[in-house]
Amino acid sequence: MSDIVKDMAIEVARRFRILRKSKKVTIKALSEKSGVPNSTLRRFESKGEIGFLALVKLAKALEEEEEIRTLFLNRDPKNIEEFIRNYR
Repeated sequence: MSDIVKDMAIEVARRFRILRKSKKVTIKALSEKSGVPNSTLRRFESKGEIGFLALVKLAKALEEEEEIRTLFLNRDPKNIEEFIRNYR
C-alpha cells in the first residue's frame, strides 16, 4: 500500500475517532450497536484498516449514513471540457 493511500486511510480513521468521541460513544457501545467486532473497530481507529461494509455499519450506528451516501457523488465540473465529458 502506498504511503499516500495509507495516510488517507489513517486521516479518515482519525476523523472518525474524533466524531465517535464527540458523540460520547465508546468503542464497546458502538461495536454492540453496529455489529462490528471490537477488534475491527480498534484496528480501524488505529491503522485505518476496515472493510467497506463494516464502515457503512459504523456510520449508520453513529447516524452518519449521509456521509456514506454522498461519497463519490458527482461534483460540479471544473471546466467546460469536464462538463461536456460528464454529460454526453
